[in-house]
Amino acid sequence: MGKYNLTALRVRQTAIQQKLAGKISSVPSWVHAIADIPPAQVLVRNQPQQHELVRQRLRTVPGSAEPQVVFETQEKPKKPKKASRMFQPVQIKYEEDQLRQEFFRDHPWELARPRVLVETSGNDFTRHNWRQLQQKGRKLDGESVIQRQLWLLNNVTDMTKSEAYDIARREFYRLRLQEDIERRVAAEEAEATGATFGPTRLQVGMELENKEYERWKEWAKLQAQLQGQRAANFAGAPDTGADDLLEADEGEENTAEVA
Repeated sequence: MGKYNLTALRVRQTAIQQKLAGKISSVPSWVHAIADIPPAQVLVRNQPQQHELVRQRLRTVPGSAEPQVVFETQEKPKKPKKASRMFQPVQIKYEEDQLRQEFFRDHPWELARPRVLVETSGNDFTRHNWRQLQQKGRKLDGESVIQRQLWLLNNVTDMTKSEAYDIARREFYRLRLQEDIERRVAAEEAEATGATFGPTRLQVGMELENKEYERWKEWAKLQAQLQGQRAANFAGAPDTGADDLLEADEGEENTAEVA
């Protein structure tokens, strides 16, 4: 404890000494390479580089006729790290991460829609131009809104994040409504030509829910009967003898008064 372990730095010397002592028959092939490129002699471990979140914006600069591209750096408050996390790699973050988190927090059901994650090539993104939300050959999803919002932030002068979010959402809702109308019209046209469709997912879900509810009612009735029987066994049968005597005495008193 408290001493440096220099075994890795002396691996070449150890291999040569083993050859001279006759422990190994030949010198390993990596001995000459280590002589040209020796291991690092730095024994102090440096902390990993802190990555900053850089954002591109198009701003109007006073005294300039045209807007200029400005790169903004988001400064984060420096917090002391724990000793166990001091030398761990820093998580790389992008601006899309925050936009993606905000969108799916407001639209959680978009995560339930099926998505295609397989790309035909590694450069599929080069074919997309986010001047418009709808892209040819790409299905409309939440990622389209995020990329459209990022394009507005990077290419529209003095655009704020809330304004870009509202514009992208408005376009997204309009396209979603158009898809729903097209789907309903296609179903009506198919039914008009003789096509038959089975129950919808909502109808199937309601049917399963009704069956489960009826099963639960039968179970609840049985449990209520069992609890009633247990309570009756614990309390015992009701004693009706005293009540009969009271009724007989009241009847004798009434007949006596009448006489």
